[in-house]
Order: sequence, then C-alpha cells, then structure tokens
Amino acid sequence: MILLLGANAYSPFRMDALKEAIAKLDPELGPVQIDARWVYALQMQEGAFTVEELERAASLLNAEGNLDAADFFVTPRKGTISPWSTKATDIFRNCGLDSVLRVERGIRYQVTPALSVKAMAALYDKMTEGIYEDISDLFDVADPKPGRVYDVMGKGLAAIKEANEEMGLAISEVEMEYLAKSFKAAGRNPTDTELTMFGQVNSEHCRHKIFGAQFIIDGKKQKKSLFEMIKNTHQKRPQDTLSAYKDNSSVVKGFPTEVFAIDPKTHAYGFKKDQLEQLMKVETHNHPTAISPYPGAATGVGGEIRDEAATGTGSRTGAGICGFMVSNLRIPGFPQPWERLYADFPTRLATPLQIMTEGPIGGAAFGNEFGRPQLCGFFRTYEGEVAGELRGYHKPIMLAGGMGVIRNSQVQKQDVKVKSLIVQIGGPAMRIGLGGGAASSMMTGTNSEALDFNSVQRGNAEMQRRCQGVIDACSYLGKANPILSIHDIGAGGLSNGCPELVEATGGRFELREVHNEEKSMNPMEIWCCEAQERYVLALKPQAKAFFEELCRRERCPVAFIGVATGDGQLVLTDSHFCDKPIDMDIKVLLGKPPRMVRDVKRVTRKFQATNFEGVKPIDALNRVLHLPAVADKTFLVTITDRTVTGRVARDQMVGKYQLPAADCAVTTMGYKTYEGQAMATGERAPIALLDGPASGRMAITEAITNLAAADVGDIGQIRLSANWMAPCGDPGEDAILY
Repeated sequence: MILLLGANAYSPFRMDALKEAIAKLDPELGPVQIDARWVYALQMQEGAFTVEELERAASLLNAEGNLDAADFFVTPRKGTISPWSTKATDIFRNCGLDSVLRVERGIRYQVTPALSVKAMAALYDKMTEGIYEDISDLFDVADPKPGRVYDVMGKGLAAIKEANEEMGLAISEVEMEYLAKSFKAAGRNPTDTELTMFGQVNSEHCRHKIFGAQFIIDGKKQKKSLFEMIKNTHQKRPQDTLSAYKDNSSVVKGFPTEVFAIDPKTHAYGFKKDQLEQLMKVETHNHPTAISPYPGAATGVGGEIRDEAATGTGSRTGAGICGFMVSNLRIPGFPQPWERLYADFPTRLATPLQIMTEGPIGGAAFGNEFGRPQLCGFFRTYEGEVAGELRGYHKPIMLAGGMGVIRNSQVQKQDVKVKSLIVQIGGPAMRIGLGGGAASSMMTGTNSEALDFNSVQRGNAEMQRRCQGVIDACSYLGKANPILSIHDIGAGGLSNGCPELVEATGGRFELREVHNEEKSMNPMEIWCCEAQERYVLALKPQAKAFFEELCRRERCPVAFIGVATGDGQLVLTDSHFCDKPIDMDIKVLLGKPPRMVRDVKRVTRKFQATNFEGVKPIDALNRVLHLPAVADKTFLVTITDRTVTGRVARDQMVGKYQLPAADCAVTTMGYKTYEGQAMATGERAPIALLDGPASGRMAITEAITNLAAADVGDIGQIRLSANWMAPCGDPGEDAILY
C-alpha cells in the first residue's frame, strides 16, 4: 500500500466550525491547533506499476507527496468501501491506471494539544468512519466466513427464537412457530441465510403485514383489511389505471408523444412516436436516515428512483418529491418557545438538527448526480404532550417519491419461464444495509447498536445511472425487449428480489457469481446485504450475448447468477464452501405465513382545550412564521437541481424574485408536446393526534387544492398515492389507523 498526502481537508470556514464543535464538546480543552490533510491510500498490483503511473495517480488526486507524521487518521471503517473509493477507482481504470487495484481517502490529523475522546466525536461519523493510529491494514481482507445452522431439529422453536434475537430479524411469535414447523416437516435445520431472508421478505417494511391483517376492534371482527379498503377505490373506479398494487410503481394512462431516445442497435439518438404512460411512487425511508442522515437519505432517494425504473419491464423516473418529519430542532442560540425536553433521544440516533442539516443534502446530492429534478416536498417538526402522552419524531420519517414515464408496451411484467436467466446488474455486494428492512420494522432503540450499524447504507448515483442506461436501451426495443421482469434491490438485498422473480417456477442460484467487493463476508451477508444501485431481472436465454454487450457499452457490471428451474425449490449453492446456504420450498418463503390478527380496542382520550388567554395576535403570528412547517424553505429547495432533463415546466421558485411559493410541480411528457404531468403533496399528521380520519381528509384536500394550480382538467384524472405511519401496538393507535 502507498500513502500520498493531499491538500487541506477543510476550508477556513469549515475549520472554524470544527474548532467550535470541539470546544462545545470539551470546554476545558482550550484553543486547539489542527492540521488536517487528505491522505490517499493506493492498493497497487505487486510489481506491476511504474514511477510514471504513480506520478499520474498523484496528479489525478492532487496529492503533493508522501505521508508525513500523523497523530491519527479518520478513514472509512476498516472492512468497508466508501462511495468515494468506488468512483475514484473506476476513474483510475478509465484513465488506464489498471495497476491501481483500489484507492481510498481519509484525513490525516496533527492536533495540539491532544484531544479527549469526547472531543474526537466532532471529527467523524461513528456509523461510517473510524479513528485509527495505523492504517497500514486498511486494505487487508480476511478469508470468507462460513454460514451458520440453527438446530431446529434438536431445540425446536427455541432455535428460531435464538436466531431472531441474535440477528435482529423482527420475526413475530406466530411466524417463528410457522418456521419451526416448516423446517421440521422438511427434516432439516435452517441456515442463517434462510432465516434472515425470511425476516427480510416478511418484514413489515416489505410485506406490510399490518395492512393485510385481520382487525378485531372492540371485539367486533372487521369485514375488510386495510389493504382491501385502500384497493376498494381502484375497484370502484379503475378507469385509466393500468397497473396498481402489484408492481414497484403504479401506472396510469398517459399520452401519445415523440420519445427522444437512443437506438441500441444504431447508437443514434432520435425521436420515435410512442404511447407514454405515467407512473408514480411514494415511500418512506426511516431507519437509515435516523442512524446516518446523509447516506440514509441518499439511498432513500436512490431506492425510490430504482422503484420507478423497475416498473413493468423497464421505465424511467422524471421528477422527485422529498419530505422530512423530525422532532424539534433545538438550534443552538436560537431556542423557540415551544421547544422543551419531552424525552431523551437514543444516543446512537442523529439529532433532528443533524438530520435536517445532513439528510436533505444527501437526498439532493443523489438526485443531482443521477440527473433527476426534485420539485416537491415538505418539512415538519413536532413534539408535544397530547392527552397525557408524549408525541414526536425521535425516529424520523423521510419520504421519497416521484413521477415518471413508461412505454405502453412495457407496463406489464411478463411471465418468467423455465430456463430464463436471472441476472444482476449494478454494483457489488458489500457489508452494508444488512437488516434494513427488519430494522425499519422495529421500535427505535430495541435493536442493538452493532445491528444498527449493519443497516447503514451508502449510495452511488453514477452506478445507478449506468443501470438506467441499460434499462432504457432495452425498453426502447418495445416488444423485442429481452427483459421479462425486473426488480430493484432494496430491503433484504438479493434475498428479496431473486425469490420474487422465480416465485412461480423456483430457481437455482450460485452465490459466488454475485459480484462481491468484500471477500470476508459470509453467505448470509452476501445474499442479504442491501448494497445499493442493483437490479435483478429475468432475461430471455437467447439474449445473453446482446445483454452482455449492452452492459459493456454502458460500463454497467453484469452477473448471471441463476436460472428459473420449474421445480418450486429455491436453491442457493456456494462453490467456495461446497454447500447450500438455501434449499427450501419457495412456498415456505413467499406463500401464506400465518395472517396477523390485530385484536385492539378504541381508547377515549380527554383533550384539554387550547388556552389562548394572554396571547397577543402579533406574538402568535411571529411564532407561526418561525415554525419550520410554515417558514421559508429556500434552504431545502436551492440544494437540488430543478431544471435537469429539460422537461421541467414548473419548479418551486415563482416569479421575478424567485420565491419558493409554487403549490405543485409540472413536467412535460417529452420535448415536442405541451402535455405533461403534475404532482403535489398533502400532509396533516398532527391533526391525527385529535382525529385520525380528519387528518386523512385534510391531507387529501391539501394535495388536491395544491394541484389545482396546474391545468389538470377533469378532477377524475387525479390519482392519489398515500403513505401511512402509525405507532401500532400503542393503546388505541391501531383502531385510529383503521
């Protein structure tokens, strides 16, 4: 390994802010002198590089020479690979520096006087970085680790409970009984890979078990589940809805237009007449943003963009929405009269102020780098005591959504036939995002800190853009598209996406065909990690050569990891350990585990009337204007690209003075049309503390009245994409949600 010293890591402004943060953490320390320089670690091929290549590498990095003395280093946590490293290594390869196997970046510190442990907290993100005196082992790779088997045949249900506790699987009691019974019937013990996969696939985050549950309220069995009530609107009026409740996004009727795209055979751009339909998606992304706001919000936006791309047999996002709900900000030196310490924060979660200074930038950065405008959003803070209960957003909500387009010929996924190839495109497996789906389904603070770190994610918008290039080229072919079905890789990693593709047939996969940047990972980690910017798709077997060439052109990694078999079994082989981390009936995984039953009661709450005695109107107005939900949100608007794609007709900024006052966002369907899409948001969560149904009505009303700023025509053309978040399990909350 070669270490090169770079330029100053902080601007004067940021250095002053860093010293200020250190002083707050350790007031007794006194003035500190800090010399912080970038340090670049290069892993070189043994004996395969020249002095000239090293000079070229130093020039690319703007490095000034060899490393000098260091008190300590801050680098990405050992055993992980940063997004910067992935991109920089790729640039080196494109510049012909193949002798550089990997490059990583850290900061070299020289500090006087020596910092205390609590002061060092200002220098790094404990969830993604580490402080080290020696980084000579930064690139060390341990041998692959084997998986583990849990003794269900000997211990029965106790073995499943042990796994659930150790790995934070968030599996319910009835599901544990179901698993113990299923594996005993199969006559074998489950592996950690199989159990983790089940926990992810059947998590609340992925399966929405509460929305499919049987509700019993005050002893009376309800006729419909939450999902059945939601789907009732579509059943009553299905007109112009082409796909709903069955894919990664919903699709409604669009317009015929001339699509500007590249022909994958001639490589020439041009216009081609086609029927473009409209798609929409909104989801929440909570746990990663609470743990590490910048990468958490970035992957929240990235995951939603992938959902829009993995609709039907290939589609594309057009414009985005981003929203944040956090507890009170408590800005130092700027206290607000409504801010009080209602409840302590779990120490490993970011504070609301950290979330709102880092999270929006992470989300915006991903969209900017990918090339998607962010045109809508909201920002809510809330903490309070209502009917004797403390309420707030200590576990924040980050909402990501958007609208896009899809060709009419690509709206429906095709049947995956036996011998179809199962293909992964995008980035490699890494030890990141492990258990994110299950972690998002757990109560804040109930997961162990080590498991919380495992669910931290990282984004690479450049890799996702390359995947999008492959998807665009295939969808351009219309009915000749070789993709039969496509899913993005999100919560649960391959363990979620691959079974979905082969649900009707079964499939056989080889673990070591999966691209893997961290060779020490065990089979469960490779199969279940949420390494971002990946898709899995079912491909026609005869299209393998064409698809490989297409991925090569787009510089998009591709791996042929499995095949649809037709025997109903889900099998994952591991050529390294010569075993099978997965060998189970796919119906056990994706069939019908026991249906959740929510036997709940309504709770009558006594509310105190609001007392406005002694409140002056001017003081009330001043407070309202200071509330983040009402105050100017320019700082959330200007960090995003609002013109990229060239199809934005209405962004947030309005008029001569560019005030962020737009009620909705509007984009065109193409470059040769005046037809387009409009979207707006509605959010009235605090009202639900007094009246749940009223909160829903108000949110819908706000969204529709905001959308009225656009010429949408008949109100029947409006479609709603709704998200609910509720503290289910607390007294009365399930009944309010219902």
